[in-house]
Amino acid sequence: MATTDEAEGVSGPLLVDGFLEDRTYQRKLADAALETHTLVCLPTGLGKTTVSLLVTAERLAGDAVNKSLLLAPTKPLVTQHAEFYREALEVPDDEIVVYTGDTRPDDRADLWSGARVVVATPEVVENDLVGNRVDLTDVVHCTFDECHRATGDYAYNYIAERYHDEARDPLATGMSASPGDDEEAILEVCGNLGLAQVEVMTEDDADVAAYTHETTVDWERVELPETVIEIRDAINDVIEDRLSKLRELGVTNTSKPDVSEREIQKIQGKLRDLMNNDQSEGYEGMSLLAEVRKLRTAVTYAETQSVESLRRYFERQKQAARSSGASKADQRMVSEPKVREAIRRAEEYDDLHPKFRRTRMLIAQTLGIEDGERVIVFTESRDTAETLTDFLGEHFQTRKFVGQSDTEGSDGMTQNEQQETLDEFRAGEFEVLVSTSVAEEGLDVPEVDLVLFYEPVPTAIRAIQRKGRTGRQTEGAVSVLLAEDTRDEAYFWKARNDQKRMEEELRSLKSMAGEIESELTQTGMDEFAAAGAEEIPGDQPAPHETGGEAASDGEEVATGSEDDATEAEGAEAEPEESATASQPSVGGGEGAGGDTDGDNTGGDDDGQAGLDAFAGEADPDESGDDSADRDEPDGEVATASADDETVEVVVDQRELDASIAKDLSRQDGVETRLETLAVGDYVLSDRVVVERKTVADFLDTLTGGDERSLFEQLTDAARYYARPVVVIEGEDLYGERNVHPNAIHGALASIAVDFGASVLRTSDEGETRDLLATVASREQEEEDRTVSVHGEKSSKTLAEQQEYVVGSVAEVGPVTAESLLAEFGSVEAVMTADADELTAADGVGEVTAERIREVVGSDYDG
Repeated sequence: MATTDEAEGVSGPLLVDGFLEDRTYQRKLADAALETHTLVCLPTGLGKTTVSLLVTAERLAGDAVNKSLLLAPTKPLVTQHAEFYREALEVPDDEIVVYTGDTRPDDRADLWSGARVVVATPEVVENDLVGNRVDLTDVVHCTFDECHRATGDYAYNYIAERYHDEARDPLATGMSASPGDDEEAILEVCGNLGLAQVEVMTEDDADVAAYTHETTVDWERVELPETVIEIRDAINDVIEDRLSKLRELGVTNTSKPDVSEREIQKIQGKLRDLMNNDQSEGYEGMSLLAEVRKLRTAVTYAETQSVESLRRYFERQKQAARSSGASKADQRMVSEPKVREAIRRAEEYDDLHPKFRRTRMLIAQTLGIEDGERVIVFTESRDTAETLTDFLGEHFQTRKFVGQSDTEGSDGMTQNEQQETLDEFRAGEFEVLVSTSVAEEGLDVPEVDLVLFYEPVPTAIRAIQRKGRTGRQTEGAVSVLLAEDTRDEAYFWKARNDQKRMEEELRSLKSMAGEIESELTQTGMDEFAAAGAEEIPGDQPAPHETGGEAASDGEEVATGSEDDATEAEGAEAEPEESATASQPSVGGGEGAGGDTDGDNTGGDDDGQAGLDAFAGEADPDESGDDSADRDEPDGEVATASADDETVEVVVDQRELDASIAKDLSRQDGVETRLETLAVGDYVLSDRVVVERKTVADFLDTLTGGDERSLFEQLTDAARYYARPVVVIEGEDLYGERNVHPNAIHGALASIAVDFGASVLRTSDEGETRDLLATVASREQEEEDRTVSVHGEKSSKTLAEQQEYVVGSVAEVGPVTAESLLAEFGSVEAVMTADADELTAADGVGEVTAERIREVVGSDYDG
């Protein structure tokens, strides 16, 4: 282990002499982590990364082929860790590589092979493991930073499973200041990562206390203006009305607008039961519940953020309601008179939320009267972050710090912009950093004099992360703004109580180390040992961050778990599927492309998931830490072949959103490979391509909600593959949507008769996985066929493009479009013809003609 010299600091194999300050508690933790797979718990700002580095240096020194893998949830954190390792280790800089979705897959493979230390976001490593681009054999130390994220289907879990199974000499270290809200959550993290012992250092430990300082926490109450209360009450009236209708359906006994999230979950469960029984009340209720969630989000904006944020939110909802795939909940909400009145009043309101003035006052006190130097303001909403930055910029030197994903009306920050902003903040070039939660976890944000929570966060983990930005070198201060008589107060006390419980749990874990380690050894490592030999279940839990602990931009403020709104809103179109045996259907795939090989984490760059803890209004581009960190398709066509001992399944990058590829990669005798497929989702041989459609996707094709028609995809699949297959995954094909059975029959008949494709039914992702493995085995082992990826998307001819333009007008459709173009000769002539002239075309009656003229000739009212 590393040695110390009081004058020179820490020294040892591969360590830069004297670079690391000698801290006894760090050496103790590193010594323990060298013994076995360890969860290291240490308060924020006290050098968890140094502990990991000490272990890495010791492990790498043993053999020149040894590698270390350090995983962190965001790209800024990855960059920060890499810079620290390059400064602290006697390893050439080009052998300490950064590995994220910004790096091309082929380049990542080369970087991996030449690296001693890889610092990476977990999603790209997960994807490269699925695609067999990297090999964990020589990785002798794997660090999971911010390891409290290792729940649900987060990428850490899959990587840990593969690491323990494949590395010749594995050693795993998990690091977190806040590993879980209770003992059960901490044990879950340990089990998922294969950790066998817990090492805890708290601020009560003498070795640690010398490096911490008292942090005071004050909460500042503000009163809502009368106008804001009236806007909120109008929205609450609509919530009460929708809940009354749900009560009439028999799924709840309350109509109070402040209904708890627990009650909403119960309502959702009862509605699912109705849907599973094919009762129309279930679908009706899910639509109402989706509207309730959206309205609760609006209330949260009004109460806790700003009227400006509320205006932006309502504008997004109006745009969603006007879109082609708008749900009934969207349309009903924006057309409701009381909601329209609330929107009108919000648009007329020209004042800011009282939190803005209180924020300005507290910052002025810190920077002026108390002669402070730096302040961080945390907010859940990117809308609020941008408005606050403009407001505070009139009085202080202020910059914003948000995630990388662009949202409607808001540009994200590139990785370089984020790094420059942090560097300038550290250098004292500005005083106030307004950040969404991208700055919460682990980033080396400098010591600040005040951390201001624009609103409380509902989980202890995130409160601890934020609080850790101060009180490192000197006494620090935390202020939390609370809007009186709003959910702000409930979330503040929840986080406060959870934090006390977490601290007690950590102390308990510290005192019960032997018992905990015994339980981990029996339940966790035994499961890892067996995982490689057992068949992996098909259904994987959905990614989630309990209570909003994930970090994402507050694109929309929320009121429940991250998954909730998606399930409620989608339930009208996508009820939960129940498993039954797969059913073969009519006989004879299609195409897809795209490379989603990126950092798709369960949280986001900023504070969205915290707001999603309120209502679950997650934006796909703002969920997880770097969900926008994706490889762009490069259009390359790849070929591959299976050897005699395994069968190979080539997977399109975009299919990584499902668990199928990961589950296939776990199976003995199956090798998965990721490619950017121009045709199909899965290639199983030189003649079999598979297009996978969930029931909802398939029905979208029939109702015009699919971006690229299944029939276009089948045209490409049939052109390049002799045996195209369409897999329709899910239950209740004929009952999930209000689509006439004859339309479904017609589509299935067309797939089989017109395109010669086989249609196979599966109930869930697990059955789809098994079906793909079976077909691949039959093709490659029994038929001795090789895997060959070929084909490209066909571009529309000019005539097809013209038919598409005319057919999209007022839902004219392809047949009538052909008739109109045949009659008038050009798109322009169709568009300029009057209603009487239009009826001259076959199949165009007065109603259709008037509808065309209305769409073409009416003024645009955005």
